Amino acid sequence: MKSLEELKAIREKMQGAVNMRNEDGDGIRVVVGMATCGIASGARPVLTALSDAVQEKKLSNVAVTQTGCIGLCQYEPIVEVFEPGKDKVTYVKMNPEKALEVVDRHLIRGQVVSEYTIGAVK
Repeated sequence: MKSLEELKAIREKMQGAVNMRNEDGDGIRVVVGMATCGIASGARPVLTALSDAVQEKKLSNVAVTQTGCIGLCQYEPIVEVFEPGKDKVTYVKMNPEKALEVVDRHLIRGQVVSEYTIGAVK
């Protein structure tokens, strides 16, 4: 990158490619807990896997974001899925492989992966 114009061009390209925020609130919002406990438990690779999969599969109605402390440190990494008109789904003890399964089964096919939810953990 050698100029401000080149930086602006990259910015415009990336804004169109990845929807990191959902301002109108009518799509699915996927939130990854990225406080210290989440990061220490492996939340960064989970966030990366979710973001990459959503982008690769061109899921324009899905926004992947991060948040701070969710308050359930023993269950980190935590991923919450918010869908309009539905109850929040909280996935716990996530890893990149589980995250990809959530993208396929929940975000694409609409089936909650109940074995990864907070209610299924003992």
